[in-house]
This record gives sequence, structure tokens and C-alpha cells, in this order.
Amino acid sequence: MPAIFDEIEWDQGNRDKCGKHGVSVDEIEYALRGLPLIVEDPSHSTQEQRFRAIGRNEAGRPIFVVFTVRQRGERFLARPLSARYMHSKEVRFYEQDQA
Repeated sequence: MPAIFDEIEWDQGNRDKCGKHGVSVDEIEYALRGLPLIVEDPSHSTQEQRFRAIGRNEAGRPIFVVFTVRQRGERFLARPLSARYMHSKEVRFYEQDQA
């Protein structure tokens, strides 16, 4: 999937929520700016379109990020809504699916 955003949008609200599971802003940005697997999340997209991303932090640890994309002028901003480290079962499923 081609890049669907230009920048990543942060404020205190999404910083706190994403950090709840111990994933740092830097890790989330690294995962989203790498080559994550991105899929739409229609079951949770009632107000705005949401996406799920599976990427890795700089150390290679798999991260799951839920985000939305908002347009500000000509720019498209990814706004992370939630992030967590993936469980080993999820990692195995993801790696099998990508093989």
C-alpha cells in the first residue's frame, strides 16, 4: 500500500493513550514510517476511517498501531489512536500471512 499520510499528528490526548501500553512516540513513528502492513478497520470506523498497522520498532519488536488519517490543507496526517506491542501468537500469524 502506498503511503497514505505525510506526517504524524500528536497532542497530549493521543500521546497519553498510545503510551498506556508502554510504546513510545518514537517507536510508533518508526513503525509507521517503515514499511508496515496497513489494512482498513471498517468495524471500528463509525465516525472516521480507521486503519490498523503492523510494523516494527527500531529494535525489531513488532508493534500494532490503530490510526486515522486527517487532512489539513494539502497535508494528510496520521493520528495514532492506540498502540501496543504484539503478542507472540499474533507475530506468528502475521509472519505466516506474509510468507
